Amino acid sequence: MQNFQGVGVSPGRIIGSVRQMPKPVSEPPSGERLAEGISPEDAVVGLKAAAQSVHDELKGRADTASGDGKAVLEATALMAKDTMLLKSAAKLINAGSSAERAIWEAGASVSEMLHNLGGYMAERATDVLDVRARIVAELRGVPAPGIPSSDTPFILVAEDLAPADTATLNPAVVLALVTSGGGPQSHTAIIARSLGLPAVVAAHGVDDIADGTEVYVDGAAGFVAVSPSEEHRASATAWAETSATLAEFDGNGTTADGHLVPLLANVGGAKDAVAAAGLGAQGVGLFRTEFCFLERDTEPSVDEQAAAYKAVFDAFPGKKVVLRTLDAGADKPLPFLTDATEPNPALGVRGYRTDFTTPGVLERQLEAIARAASGSEADVWVMAPMISTAAEAGRFASLCAAAGIQTPGVMVEVPSAALTAATVLREVGFASLGTNDLTQYAMAADRQLGPLAELNTPWQPAVLRLVQLTVEGSAMEGNNKPVGVCGEAAADPALAVVLTGLGVTTLSMTARSLAAVGTVLKTVTLEQAQELARLALSAPSATEARDWVRAKLPVLEELGL
Repeated sequence: MQNFQGVGVSPGRIIGSVRQMPKPVSEPPSGERLAEGISPEDAVVGLKAAAQSVHDELKGRADTASGDGKAVLEATALMAKDTMLLKSAAKLINAGSSAERAIWEAGASVSEMLHNLGGYMAERATDVLDVRARIVAELRGVPAPGIPSSDTPFILVAEDLAPADTATLNPAVVLALVTSGGGPQSHTAIIARSLGLPAVVAAHGVDDIADGTEVYVDGAAGFVAVSPSEEHRASATAWAETSATLAEFDGNGTTADGHLVPLLANVGGAKDAVAAAGLGAQGVGLFRTEFCFLERDTEPSVDEQAAAYKAVFDAFPGKKVVLRTLDAGADKPLPFLTDATEPNPALGVRGYRTDFTTPGVLERQLEAIARAASGSEADVWVMAPMISTAAEAGRFASLCAAAGIQTPGVMVEVPSAALTAATVLREVGFASLGTNDLTQYAMAADRQLGPLAELNTPWQPAVLRLVQLTVEGSAMEGNNKPVGVCGEAAADPALAVVLTGLGVTTLSMTARSLAAVGTVLKTVTLEQAQELARLALSAPSATEARDWVRAKLPVLEELGL
């Protein structure tokens, strides 16, 4: 029996047959020239048509997706029409290269440039190579790379999944995801959690598992076994039985002794919001507004934005909806707002900082939010991403006040904001911890990189200490401001207990995680949660913090979480 250990990113115990992702599109021969009788002009026209087809196909899939999947597909579709990519390829065609070879070489050049920029832009390098392969497939008249088609359910194994693939996984066919690369905050991990699929990433060696091989996957433990034992089969059966008890959230986030911890949902648009409300979410802790801006060359009007925001607000009448203002930049470039040539975009002009370089966009967004809120029964709170100082928090609060927004807040994802939480929160009404970015900035570890997966986990005691400092700062100087968590950390039931023990007031997550988190929270008192928080903070490593806490929560093993 062969075993593989990776990083568990989405719980579940599943047995099924493996299907490996198809091998990538083969490279056109070096030096391949235009076929006889085809002019450079015709070849360029054909290339643009192929790129447009790829764009339209990805955009069509985006139109039927929602949330994270929709945003990923739209961003990838944009890459298919990237001016730099197509111009570089056209130049090579005019020099005599075939269209296939030209787009291949152009894609390699653009990808290398993005990779060298590092941070979030390095992730876009993968998108370019994905789009390049799709355009070559279109030019050749062969199927594009993607998820294998199958009439029977299977466990998908790959080196890593392209964003366009992870965004459209069909959970009725794909039982679980296993990748040899990727990290705990990769697209694969985020989409798996949003779909409720068991998933393991950074499991080195799984690429060699043959198609049709039966394997056991434990998405909580990060474990994969070939030729499952009887014990594995019993665990999978138990998971199937107990997971039924996690199918519904009763809409009441609380500890065993009645301490209230409202469980909210992360959403990306109206479709997500309606689904989250149906799953019992007590409100929205993170409304990502990027969906209004992606796939556009110009800023959407105030009227367009207001209509889109109101559709989300209306899904939660009388309940809290926390909206994050536009988080553009880094991995979400916008042609009318951001500079794609920044040398280090993860540390560059992104989030709130775009108002420094392109003033007016944020104020118009706040105007649209205020208009939508005035026509809705939701309790609308608004927060800015990438706030670093008290001065920035104060200026954002002033902008909100000018727009008529009553509850301004900040995202704490830059360590400086956590360290100075007392003064930052003096300026605004609340804070929400974005643990994904807070972790990568605190640990100086790109959250997309598989080799850094061990560093890039919110179980790091240093990250938990930053959470604690933020909560402590919120209580200083008479602030008494609520501090929530809207990063992926909140979706981990064990970590949710620790966060509650640290004093976090609300937890926001993908709606599919609500029931599991709610179930586990009800098994501990607030005092027990506080004890587990102290235990995690005292651990010398993230691994030990996680293991020590999980050992004190036997319900996790019982439920397969």
